[in-house]
Amino acid sequence: MNRTDQPAPHLTTPWGDLALTRFPADPRDPLRAWDAADTYLLKHLAETGTDLSGAVVVTGDRWGAVGTALTRVAGCAPTLISDSYVGQRATEENLARAGAGDTGARLLTTQDTPPDRVDVLLVRVPKSLALLEDQLHRLRPALHEGTVVVGAGMVKEIHTSTLNLFEQIIGPTRTSLAEKKARLIFTTPDPSLSPGRNPWPHSYALPDDIGPMSGREVVNHAGVFCAERLDIGTRFLLQHLPSPTGDARVVDLGCGNGVVGTSAALTAPDAEILFTDESHQAVASAAATYARNCADRPGKAVFRVGDGLAGVPGASVDLVLNNPPFHSHQATTDATAWRMFRQAHAALRPGGELWVVGNRHLGYHLKLRRLFGNSELVASDPKFVVLRAVRREGARARGARRG
Repeated sequence: MNRTDQPAPHLTTPWGDLALTRFPADPRDPLRAWDAADTYLLKHLAETGTDLSGAVVVTGDRWGAVGTALTRVAGCAPTLISDSYVGQRATEENLARAGAGDTGARLLTTQDTPPDRVDVLLVRVPKSLALLEDQLHRLRPALHEGTVVVGAGMVKEIHTSTLNLFEQIIGPTRTSLAEKKARLIFTTPDPSLSPGRNPWPHSYALPDDIGPMSGREVVNHAGVFCAERLDIGTRFLLQHLPSPTGDARVVDLGCGNGVVGTSAALTAPDAEILFTDESHQAVASAAATYARNCADRPGKAVFRVGDGLAGVPGASVDLVLNNPPFHSHQATTDATAWRMFRQAHAALRPGGELWVVGNRHLGYHLKLRRLFGNSELVASDPKFVVLRAVRREGARARGARRG
């Protein structure tokens, strides 16, 4: 058996074993598609005999482990709400692998209207406290006195502020004992509670030293990277952005709230800007930021939720702007950046450019040289670098594997 033929790792649940993978599936990836919080939650539901025949909603099920397991329960057809495109793709594949593709499980995004009734609400605590706040506010109207509400997360993910949100928005809250560094949250809905309005989305004004976006406002839905203020890496990139020419096709890859792509649009009114991110919240934010600042040119922007540049025709892009993430949930990894760089190389026309900002210690210049055969330092400060790589005529991407 070669490495690409290795079977998917198996999760043992109270209702049988499941073969689960992340997306895109990579047999070399040591990270599993579940953690101890998922197994603790499933064990609790089985041991307490929780009635799962009603309207079951699962939020933040990162790779579909909980949702896929629940489809093994007679009468359970969960609604799975996620912000992540790649997480939903993983869920679709895991459901299909488990033979549960036709069980009635329904996948919604965080931008979709939630169900109007929820009998069991299972919350995988997200990394973003803001996203948790937004989701609890959006789901609260569907809860009733008998709704079972259980949160789950690793101990390091659950803080006093986390519990306070459950208590302030839903009702009285307590936690379980820790098990394998995971913990459960139990909340009793209180219909008389007045949690106030949902504060998301919100906007803030940018500083005055970042080019075309100086002093302008950006719009942020909950959970978007640096939704409270501009991060210093993006700020550094904005101070050194290239100026697209003519009707160039520009991509804001991993667009977040769209500040980089909108800045490019203001610089080059005739350019077409593609905003793409795997987060539904991010793309909604980018669309709102663009609309607020470029209302006079609505036909020049495209907004796309997806796996980076996957599906974008090869050699069709002139400029890619990128501030890649180096975390996948709690794991530090360069896998996402490496994938973005490879996608950019494939999408760029000969002579097209990829501009990247990153922490100095990440060594992106080495990866760019490996892929593009070149990497130029555009700007640097004690913490960040802005790098430029050019797609050469007739060049093919080097390094087929993740480095």
